[in-house]
Order: sequence, then structure tokens, then C-alpha cells
Amino acid sequence: MVSNPHASYDGAMSVKSQPIIAVRDVRASARWYAHILGSEETTGSPPSDHDHIYRRIYVGGELVLQLHAWDEEDHPNLTGRDRAPVGHGVLIWFEVDDYTAAAARARGVGADVIEEGINPNGSFPEMWLHDPDGYVVVLAGPDGSADPEPA
Repeated sequence: MVSNPHASYDGAMSVKSQPIIAVRDVRASARWYAHILGSEETTGSPPSDHDHIYRRIYVGGELVLQLHAWDEEDHPNLTGRDRAPVGHGVLIWFEVDDYTAAAARARGVGADVIEEGINPNGSFPEMWLHDPDGYVVVLAGPDGSADPEPA
């Protein structure tokens, strides 16, 4: 048996993803994501004197995304907005309990839908779209949630 010399936990490890993306207009992006994802807070998180630079998006009490203004506060990799294409190589993927409602909200705000269909590998519906900054966002239903095709 191989032991992990760095293991100091009791086997009950917990990890939560807390992605952060740089955006041009934090408040507008926060409203967009909050609406699309069905956040209870219409602007993602309560207003503050810092909300033009940074916002958190909560859904069901869980942090799902952080937004930070480009070129503010000198954070590494959140500077030089024009140095590379926005989101090159990045997909911001959200599994949503109610895909139909999330897709309807996306269409309702006129989101730029890239493609929509059933993922054959997991048998779930998915919609690929661009956010206001050009990042590719995927809304996906849970695995196996696609309606079976008629016989």
C-alpha cells in the first residue's frame, strides 16, 4: 500500500470550485449571471462600495462564480485585458437543476447562443452561449436528464 505523505485529513475531503473571471463591467455582468443562473439576489451579492470592482454570484446559498474588473487592484492575470482573446481555452460550465428555466432566461435576455442540443455522452440538454464579455458559458442539465427520444 502506498501512503500519501501529504495526507493530513481523515478521509472526508471537501473541495468547492470558486472560479473568478475578469470582466469589463462588473455590475452588468453580475446582473446577467444572476439572472441567467436564477440567483435569489438580482445582482449576485448585496451591494457594497466595492461592487464596481468585485462581485460574487450565489445560487441556493452557494458561491458559483466571482467577477472582478480588469486592471483593478493589480491582481496577477486580471490585468492586460487586450493581451489575449477573452476566455481562450476556458468554458464556464454550470449544471443547473432546471435546464428549461435557465435556457428560457438566457433566450429572454437575448444571449448569443452558440449551440444547443442533447449531449450524447451524458444524455443531458446543454446550451452554449457567450456572456457579455465573450466568455463561453455552458448551461447543462444533470446527467441523464434529457427526454428520451420517441421510439
